[in-house]
Amino acid sequence: MTVEDVVRTVVADHRDQRGALLPVLHALQAELGCVPEEAIPVLADEFNLSRADVHGVVTFYHDFRREPAGRSTVRICRAEACQALGADALVGYAREAGLAPGETSPDGSVTLEQVFCLGNCALGPAVEVDGRLYGRVDTARLGSILKGTVAC
Repeated sequence: MTVEDVVRTVVADHRDQRGALLPVLHALQAELGCVPEEAIPVLADEFNLSRADVHGVVTFYHDFRREPAGRSTVRICRAEACQALGADALVGYAREAGLAPGETSPDGSVTLEQVFCLGNCALGPAVEVDGRLYGRVDTARLGSILKGTVAC
């Protein structure tokens, strides 16, 4: 199935929904792992929008990826409470390790993202790994997370 076929199928599934572009984008990302560039003109056609309008939505929301994520996704909270408790140091540590927010490691093992609240403010700085939340993360623990050695 081509990207165009997937896009048209997903749009058809949401055709009766008001404001369906965002749910369609989420569904596409769930199906394809990202919202690829070749999906933009098809979405524009389906929703009678300009390519620029669709591109603007995809690039405005940080949840939408243009390329597939790594096998694991690490999200560092950058909201105020976590910032006050050391989130900047975590991002700095990750950058020094060669992985900036929004990037995937060269081997495809980890994608690092920044988010602006994980709802774990009392235990900041918070980090989420593949949907599992960790609190009071320091640089040593983040190093273990990035190397995939976090004990469950």
